[in-house]
Amino acid sequence: MTALGAGSAGRRVLVLGGTSEIALAIVRELQRREAREVLLAGRDGPALAHAAEALRDAGCARVLTASVDALAPETHAGALAAAFDELGGADIVILAVGVLGERGGMPGDIAGAVGVLQTNMVGAGSLLLHAAARLRDAGRGWLIVLSSVAAERPRRANAVYGASKAGLDSLAQSLGDDLHDRGVRILVVRPGFVRTRMTAGLDAAPLATTPDAVASVTALAMDRGAHTVWAPRTLRLVMLAMGLIPRRLFRRIER
Repeated sequence: MTALGAGSAGRRVLVLGGTSEIALAIVRELQRREAREVLLAGRDGPALAHAAEALRDAGCARVLTASVDALAPETHAGALAAAFDELGGADIVILAVGVLGERGGMPGDIAGAVGVLQTNMVGAGSLLLHAAARLRDAGRGWLIVLSSVAAERPRRANAVYGASKAGLDSLAQSLGDDLHDRGVRILVVRPGFVRTRMTAGLDAAPLATTPDAVASVTALAMDRGAHTVWAPRTLRLVMLAMGLIPRRLFRRIER
C-alpha cells in the first residue's frame, strides 16, 4: 500500500461528469468504506440533482452540485477553482466525461465525430489538466480517469471513440508519471463493455460488466496504489493477446 493509503484515504470527492453511472458507483463504493463529502459537476442540472439525492440515500451526508461544460474549456479554470473552493478542496477527483458517438470506422456524420473528439479528448483533457494542477499544488490526492480498453489498440468498430480515449489515456498516463513524486496518484481505469445508459441497445461484448463491478475493481486498485486497472481484470490478458495479432488479420475484426 502506498503512502497515500487505501481507497478510503480522502473524504472529499469531486466528480467531473457527475451523472456518470460508473463514477457514481465508484462514489458509492468509497462511501461504503468511509463517509464522503461529494461535489457532482456536469451540464444537466436536474440529472445532477437526482444523482445527488441518490448519493444522500447511500449515506453521503454532504452532496453538492455545480455546473461544468466539457465543451467550454475556456471556463474550466474558473469552474474547477469554484468546485474545489466549495468542497473545501478535493482528495479524490473522478474524471468521467465522455460520449460514445457513432459506431464503426469512417463516420457518416463527420461533425458528430468531431464532437466526440472535442468532448472525450479536448474537453476531458482540459478538465484533467486543471484538476491535476490543483492536486499538484495541494501536494496530494487521487485522480481517477475513466478510459476504455478501446484506447489500447485502434479498431475499425469504434475508430473515433477509440481514438478519443487513446488520447485521454495517454495524457493521463504521462501526467501520472510526471506527478508521482509530487504526491498525486493518477489511476487510469480501462473498462470493457459496461451495461449503462450509454450502451443501452447495443449487443454486449464478451466479458461485459456493470458499474458496480468496475467500482469494486477501481477501489481495489487504489488500495494497491496502481496506475492502471482493467475491468474486469482479465481484460488485461485479452488486450495483451490482441496486441500480438498482425494488423492484416486484426483489420478483419468488425466488433
